[in-house]
Amino acid sequence: MLFGWVLQKIVRHGDLTVIGADGKELRFGDGTGHPVTMRLHHKSLHHKLALNPYLHLGEAYMDGTLTVDEPAGIYDLLDLLLSNIGTGWAHPLASLLGTLRRARRRIDQYNPIGKAQANVAHHYDLDGGIYDLFLDEDKQYSCAYFERPGQSLEEAQLAKKRHIAAKLKIEPGMRVLDIGCGWGGLGLYLAEETGAKVLGVTLSKEQHRVALRRAAERGLADRAKFGLMDYRVLDDQFDRIVSVGMFEHVGVTHYTEYFQHVRNLLKPDGVALIHTIGRLDVPGSTNPWIKKYIFPGGYIPALSEVAPVLEKEGLLLGDLEVLRLHYAETLREWRRRFMAKRDFAARIYDERFCRMWEFYLAGSETSFRHEGMVVFQFQIAKEIGALPITRDYMLDWERAHRDDVPPRQTAIGAD
Repeated sequence: MLFGWVLQKIVRHGDLTVIGADGKELRFGDGTGHPVTMRLHHKSLHHKLALNPYLHLGEAYMDGTLTVDEPAGIYDLLDLLLSNIGTGWAHPLASLLGTLRRARRRIDQYNPIGKAQANVAHHYDLDGGIYDLFLDEDKQYSCAYFERPGQSLEEAQLAKKRHIAAKLKIEPGMRVLDIGCGWGGLGLYLAEETGAKVLGVTLSKEQHRVALRRAAERGLADRAKFGLMDYRVLDDQFDRIVSVGMFEHVGVTHYTEYFQHVRNLLKPDGVALIHTIGRLDVPGSTNPWIKKYIFPGGYIPALSEVAPVLEKEGLLLGDLEVLRLHYAETLREWRRRFMAKRDFAARIYDERFCRMWEFYLAGSETSFRHEGMVVFQFQIAKEIGALPITRDYMLDWERAHRDDVPPRQTAIGAD
């Protein structure tokens, strides 16, 4: 089995058993840790998984032609594989495929206005009930901020909003633009907690509908407005700009365009905060399974791809924070909640969708644990004196607003 030869080179630690479609059993690793048994139910996988595992592993799991014996699951398999790959071994064919994907990424990530909306709809205009199964009550679909061990997802998502608001130093009456506002949670928080006038924009019809309803229900429709539009059509200026979990959808081809718009939309003394997934290593390419099934047109940037564009566009990097493992913990809780309500998801869609979503959450979490994925928070401005010269103002604001922590719910780490 060609895939067996690849695994022999990769799996140095752990306890992995692979049972091929021909019934032959192969074992890999040093026998440590919890055993994981993977079964291949179609002979074509013996070669497909060796030639392009980053695509075919997820597809085979979705189709049921690859299964994992209980009590282990797909997370355990991915955790074992990626923890071994993280030791530095690289399959030459995988390296070649990665090179080819990087070569064509400018084509894959070409996101003009019309195509960008179609890409967003692919993921965010799903039946809203799916997201209710695993997100917190505020529907925060981005990395939470865990200030202390044992913090619940609800507390950590509130801490994320508080952390971002503190960095923006918003004064009452300021105009704030939220690019990629999701279901409106951050915009509503900023309007309530700072007295700002917020405009949130999204390309998702479902998110726009929910954001408008929530603003009306909370009596904030006059201070928190939401538009179904591309940020590139705006012709205005704002005191503050915030963008959370949207830059990953811009595409490397459009980085200059993105930051040109941020610069033009920002007042001379304005401040922007860009919160995005990033990679700690060199520029790469989007996982082909993620590109095909989850985020078409998406890309996770390296720091070396963002900093030169900021320099070129005359935007000053005032503060950069790297959130390590916060997204891994966020995804762990999303996956736990989704699996607890998996039957409901199957009723909304079907079993194949559930396996796809499980693979997406498990694969994303293990990437943050083993593949150098993190979250960058870029604080940028046009003027060097736009903010105080120490970070005390951030800490003071967060401390002053910590009395709004909600009651504890299920804690991270509890099963």
